[in-house]
Amino acid sequence: MADQPNFSTGYSVGITPSTPEAQSRRPDTKLTPPPFTPPSGPRFAPPPVQTNQLLSPSIKPSPLSLSANGIRTGSSPHLSTPPGPPVFSSPVQPAAVPFRTSPATPQPVAFSAVPSLSASPPSNFSDGTNEFQRQVLSDTEDMVSLSDAPNVLLSARKVLKQKKLMNVPSLGFGALVSPGREVLLGPQIIQRDPHRCQNCGAYANLYCNILLGSGQWQCVICRNLNGSEGEYIASSKEELLNLPELAFPMVDFVQTGNRRPGFVPVSDSRMSAPIVLVVDDCLDEPHLQHLQSSLHAFVDSLSPTTRIGIVSYGRTVSVYDLSEGSIASADLLPGNVSPNQESLKQLIYGTGVYLSPIHASLPVAHSIFSSLRPYKLNLPETSRDRCMGAAIEVALAIIQGPSAEMSQGVVKKPGGSSRIIVCSGGPNTYGPGSVPHSFSHPNYPHMEKTALKWMEHLGREAHRRNTLIDILCAGTCPVRVPILQPLVKASGGILILHDDFGEAFGVNLQRASTRAAGSHGLMEIRCSNDITVSQVIGPGEEAHTDNHEAFKNDSSVSIQMLSVEETQCFAVSMETHGNIKSDYVYFQFGILFSNLYQADITRVITVRLPTVDSISSYLDSVQDEVAAVLIAKRSLLRAKNFSDAIDVRKTVDERIKDITNRFGSQMPKSKLYQFPKELSYLPELLFHLRRGPLLGSILGHEDERSVLRDIFLNASFDLSLRMVAPRCLMHREGGTFEELPAHDLAMQSDAAVVLDHGTDVFIWLGAELAVQEGRSAAALAACRTLAEELTEMRFPAPRILAFKEGSSQARYFVSRLIPAHKDPPYEQEARFPQLRTLSIEERTKLKSSFIHFDEPSFCEWMRSLKVLAPEPS
Repeated sequence: MADQPNFSTGYSVGITPSTPEAQSRRPDTKLTPPPFTPPSGPRFAPPPVQTNQLLSPSIKPSPLSLSANGIRTGSSPHLSTPPGPPVFSSPVQPAAVPFRTSPATPQPVAFSAVPSLSASPPSNFSDGTNEFQRQVLSDTEDMVSLSDAPNVLLSARKVLKQKKLMNVPSLGFGALVSPGREVLLGPQIIQRDPHRCQNCGAYANLYCNILLGSGQWQCVICRNLNGSEGEYIASSKEELLNLPELAFPMVDFVQTGNRRPGFVPVSDSRMSAPIVLVVDDCLDEPHLQHLQSSLHAFVDSLSPTTRIGIVSYGRTVSVYDLSEGSIASADLLPGNVSPNQESLKQLIYGTGVYLSPIHASLPVAHSIFSSLRPYKLNLPETSRDRCMGAAIEVALAIIQGPSAEMSQGVVKKPGGSSRIIVCSGGPNTYGPGSVPHSFSHPNYPHMEKTALKWMEHLGREAHRRNTLIDILCAGTCPVRVPILQPLVKASGGILILHDDFGEAFGVNLQRASTRAAGSHGLMEIRCSNDITVSQVIGPGEEAHTDNHEAFKNDSSVSIQMLSVEETQCFAVSMETHGNIKSDYVYFQFGILFSNLYQADITRVITVRLPTVDSISSYLDSVQDEVAAVLIAKRSLLRAKNFSDAIDVRKTVDERIKDITNRFGSQMPKSKLYQFPKELSYLPELLFHLRRGPLLGSILGHEDERSVLRDIFLNASFDLSLRMVAPRCLMHREGGTFEELPAHDLAMQSDAAVVLDHGTDVFIWLGAELAVQEGRSAAALAACRTLAEELTEMRFPAPRILAFKEGSSQARYFVSRLIPAHKDPPYEQEARFPQLRTLSIEERTKLKSSFIHFDEPSFCEWMRSLKVLAPEPS
């Protein structure tokens, strides 16, 4: 039985090995996590592009759409996660060799032409009278199976048999698991219960040994023999391939008839999951005007059947009645204390309507938003009384209604998770869960501690009631992020900071309300006996299951997911606890949840990896980008403040040196070691990590750093990769874009460049291009369209900024590029081969345009570690 990891409570799940040996290998760590949009959701207006001294262009590129190879050819699809390849109206020029492009998900390119598993059935099935026949897949077929299960991305496609080398902590091994991610073709759907191993609880899958004559199957995890109630009895292999779980690596078992007693799923508008807006009533006029515009656009974007409620808060809580036609009318509750049961009963059983479908309440919703007035008292933003805690309690009570709607013993519940969206412009300083206006208050530490506990309790109560709480903040007033984080984490929601309540805020408001959220999520991870799970990072917590009663030797790691959303991701670190003797190891992920239609889903994903003795073969199989994201998430888990971030930067340096010492090669006649050439892309990704906004000093306020950290720890692979390492795309004549290394050598005065850094997208116009009005307008329009397409369904929606070379805002752009202008010419050309096309005069002019920062280049950093950087591959 594998060692069971331990979990910490809360939104950040931390798992550490329970054995003394494992404890000595890995320090105690905690786990952390955010969300996403459904593939079928409506398209939203893109976030705004803020310009500095730039006129809005009158030229617009043709509409873009994405085909399978990443080139836009037709109408725009609804992408479920941030698309990786660039989206263009005309063919894209690939990055010049030796630079590589960065696809949205690592793809086994070498095997892209291999038939799928369903077209290449396993051979050598017998009649099954008294022997097992193993389904033997080649390494090529194993690679295809990985691409067929994009919900699981492993850091390597092979596993080293030697425990000592496989468990090198500086490189590590693990998987990025996106339980709720929807894939293009969707999983195979089976409307029956799955067959499970009676010993360990694993699911039957395409790698099982099948006894054709009796239908018995052997578990790949524990090797136990199980029956199939005759379902797997077959006369030929082709017959077995008609069963999806024996032909595909990912399948969904669906039960539409809910088995909970007295439960009847309903889908009418009265029972759809509601959205309650909780609006800050203490805003100055400029912020309020932007907020009103965003709220008007928000309700106009909702489906007619969406039920909505509106609450505002200041010193009191206003609950708006949606039955008053076009008149804004509200019931008031005190904000200094939690609402008591009597006042809530009078509110809920009164004559007012506080939840109503949008088709019946759109006029009054617009009237309510128009009736909001700016703050009148002459007090600074931080000193205004805001009773956010009491307002959220009232919103929860409205959603719950009169306990539950009872009708002849039948309980009706809404499909999916209800959602409370808080629009806040300042801290919670009044009533339950509040902190004093001033940090100098003599009792501040005690009140802060009390507020943290209260907020976490409120979040857990919301989760118990199947309600997510999202807090969208905007403006310049500090909102005391540490106080709000326990609330959103415990409920399964998200906290986002914005510069203002303008269009970017409005886009996130729309995307927050429409992202699909399943409920009652549970993820079970099972591995071969040689593999153990050492740590899990993501939006969940330890699950207390009773599987051991049904399966006596169940050694799975179980995680309760606080919500089931498409852009969530769990980083799973694994280790081997002994030398591996088998030819393959197996990983199985079972995800159980209820979807929006109250159907019970059991999603089963099974992956098989070959084991090897060759270190070179193993390193060749390492997926640099997946490995970098796993390393980054493990690192960010420890960087809880800026002081921690400085320490973590040092560990990144030590990680590079340790990987080099263990897997690199010593240079002839030198004490220096060459970083392993098989991992040539990894050092640059980690260099971006240590100097970028996640660990570097780019962000100025600790609140920004803390929110970005939480978003990253829960983000999908696509968004996580972009947050670690920006993607640089240069506009070329004819509307094409060329992907370049994210080095400052890309700043050429006659060009426009788009830099996608996950939560920020920057458009930079060179000085020579900016003075040419026609060309600059066309380039800006093309870059803007590209930025909008790349982030079309990303959540949170990024901030998009546009500026000219030499402007003050250009520092946002330059600070995120690797400073390569100080490197010798041969190193510049090795990493930026486009320089070979420039004349001496052009190179001289290029160098004179740099904004100089006193920091090392990538090559200088590697040399400071006494490590030689590998040649780009």
